[in-house]
Amino acid sequence: MARRIAAGAAYGGGSIGLLGAAAVGVLLAEVQLAKRQVGGGIAPVPPSADGRYGVAFAGPAEPLRLGLLGDSTAAGQGVRRAGQTPGALLASGLAAVSERPVDLRNVAQPGARSDDLERQVSLLLADTSRPPDVCVIMIGANDVTHRIPATQSVRCLTTAVRRLRTAGAEVVVGTCPDLGTIEPVYQPLRWLARRVSRQLAAAQTIGSVEQGGRTVSLGDLLGPEFEANPRELFGPDNYHPSAEGYATAAMAVLPTLCAVLGLWPESERLDGARRADMLPVAKAASQAAKEAGTEVTGARAPWALLKQRRRRRLPAATEPHPQPEPHGEPRDLPAGSPAGPPAGPPAGPRLVERPAEQPADRPPVD
Repeated sequence: MARRIAAGAAYGGGSIGLLGAAAVGVLLAEVQLAKRQVGGGIAPVPPSADGRYGVAFAGPAEPLRLGLLGDSTAAGQGVRRAGQTPGALLASGLAAVSERPVDLRNVAQPGARSDDLERQVSLLLADTSRPPDVCVIMIGANDVTHRIPATQSVRCLTTAVRRLRTAGAEVVVGTCPDLGTIEPVYQPLRWLARRVSRQLAAAQTIGSVEQGGRTVSLGDLLGPEFEANPRELFGPDNYHPSAEGYATAAMAVLPTLCAVLGLWPESERLDGARRADMLPVAKAASQAAKEAGTEVTGARAPWALLKQRRRRRLPAATEPHPQPEPHGEPRDLPAGSPAGPPAGPPAGPRLVERPAEQPADRPPVD
């Protein structure tokens, strides 16, 4: 099914039907019930996290430029501090591993669907003198909830990945999360949400890898955490992740973000201890959709490398510093963004890493 969706996206096919008409009435009733219980609170407007991270590493090397695109998950809706957003967490982690400053620009928009990526990419590439070195895209949940045809969603995503790759940026895509993990969603809507989410995630993987990007499956990554600690992992609106939830997701994306920039060596041999495998792209995409935190990287066509990377513990989150203009004058921060020295880290989770050996030439990121 994922291959059919991706093929339809590439060659202009229509929507892929998933349900018979007999189930529509039951599902619509379930949708209305879920809406009454999910999103009952109010999520704060995402704080602006744009700015420079890792200023202590300033040196002769140019700062790395990180772009973030997508929906409310990428924007960090549900938290109140800039340092708690996924962009700030990833920028801080990338600065710690690379030992270079990182300039973050987040153009993600809460409520965005895949068809908004064209606008976001244009914003990110508007300054031709400073194209991003690497971009992270998190998109897909709103496509499912708004019943956007999967072929259209994947077509928009692959176009965005292709534009960014053409501009010289590396691309990491966090695929559609598993909406079946949201507790107030009951059967059979829970089953349908899981099925549609996984099919879209697999199709996103196929399209992104074929355009030269890498993907990390978010899937039910937060499912066990939500089930065990719903008060801690859900935000104020009972739908978006809390600061601890965003930290869990960022910890899964950070290793791929560092690897795509070549910040530590990658072995070409398959590592059985980390469940690496070489599979046809469609099979690798399907397998990744079933297991959260799995990376898929394009190899020699039509093969892809499926890899379970070790999750990296995130460094202490910091608030952004204003990015200096080329002539040396500091640029004003967006409204609501703090200036001055980094703030102390917020209360965060004690995250347990997977048991695996560290690369010999790279100290652990604690």
